[in-house]
Amino acid sequence: MHADMQRDGLGIDSPYVDLVVEVFSLLADPTRVRIVLALRERELSVNHLADIVEKSPTSVSQHLAKLRWGRIVKTRQEGTRVFYSLVDEHARTLVTQAVYQAQHAIEDVPAHHRSHPTS
Repeated sequence: MHADMQRDGLGIDSPYVDLVVEVFSLLADPTRVRIVLALRERELSVNHLADIVEKSPTSVSQHLAKLRWGRIVKTRQEGTRVFYSLVDEHARTLVTQAVYQAQHAIEDVPAHHRSHPTS
């Protein structure tokens, strides 16, 4: 099992530890977390993201540049418009799990653990 963890980069001696800290650092900003949450299901333009996260397009562009540098988001150009999307499912999963962990900090039975009645 220890060999499997090392092979997957999950051992305590992982060469990825410093990069993991950089990823957490990139996501240690409320606006960037909101951007990732907004991009979970679809690609969006800067202006649409700015409306969703209630920040100026300039501010959102700066946050997107950092997320792009960290290879968390990617772009697609359509004419003069640029659309942003998540590079892969990992950022989506990471932020989702962080939200779930935050729910545990304030709720006895977090929303993600409650059973949903069938309709």
